[in-house]
Amino acid sequence: MARITAGIGSSHVPLLGVASDMNKDADDYFGPIFAGFEWTREWEKSEKPDVIILVFNDHASAFDMKIIPTFAIGCGELYQPADEGWGPRQVPAVEGHPDLAWHIAQSLILDEFDMTIINEMDVDHGLTVPLTMMYGKTDAWPVKVIPLAVNVVTYPPPSGNRCWALGEAIARAVASYEEDLNVQVWGTGGMSHQLQGPRAGIINREWDNMFLDSLIGESDAIRRVPHIEYLRETGSEGIEMVMWLIMRGAMGRKTHALHRHYHVPCSNTAIGHVVLRPDNGEGLDMTGSDTVQSIAAE
Repeated sequence: MARITAGIGSSHVPLLGVASDMNKDADDYFGPIFAGFEWTREWEKSEKPDVIILVFNDHASAFDMKIIPTFAIGCGELYQPADEGWGPRQVPAVEGHPDLAWHIAQSLILDEFDMTIINEMDVDHGLTVPLTMMYGKTDAWPVKVIPLAVNVVTYPPPSGNRCWALGEAIARAVASYEEDLNVQVWGTGGMSHQLQGPRAGIINREWDNMFLDSLIGESDAIRRVPHIEYLRETGSEGIEMVMWLIMRGAMGRKTHALHRHYHVPCSNTAIGHVVLRPDNGEGLDMTGSDTVQSIAAE
């Protein structure tokens, strides 16, 4: 039986892809940002997930105003890096897992989620930057990826509650897949930021850290935060954080944190990162890969 073993939340700031591609990831500016992912890179080497369900938003690379799916799942075999205006990033193509993806799509639709199924799609920084942050430079990504795109660009985006419920449905779908697979769910996007208007450049450290804290433990209060609070507290692009709630919903009733990282500045926002383990109530192994690693908020 397939099983979800961990959840990862991470910003997908496009400048981090540039920094990695230009070998600036260890300089004075980017060094502290990338340092917060070193623990995760080592941890992933021992975890060796077979498949990642990677929740992200497209930035007008695969979708535009002609078609705006609220939730879209990639069921294809291969996804090429998108050209976002300056040529595709020189990173590996992303290998899909069509069998599991189609199983999840069927399960979600029969579970009354109206999914858009995508068989061909180029993927932009929303998906490739998190892979870079977790795996570094490589000739091939060491894991298969099921892209799950969420509309957080054009109003109305889905509610936090709907995203959390989708995560719960994904967990049911994975658990019903017969092949023995180690599956992780990644939620990406955020944190507080706005790209235009008089509030451009807003960073709300207090709210960002509250959000990170809310993903740990057993409270589900964060799923009921309305759109207007995201807009007011985190700027127009802060709504991307609802995508992390799909990951959190897939983790089950309770989680514990293995790693946490928050740093300002990162471009015109902050960098947020958390690694969660589902807590099944059997007690925590606080040795080896389950040792909590935390980098204090800056």
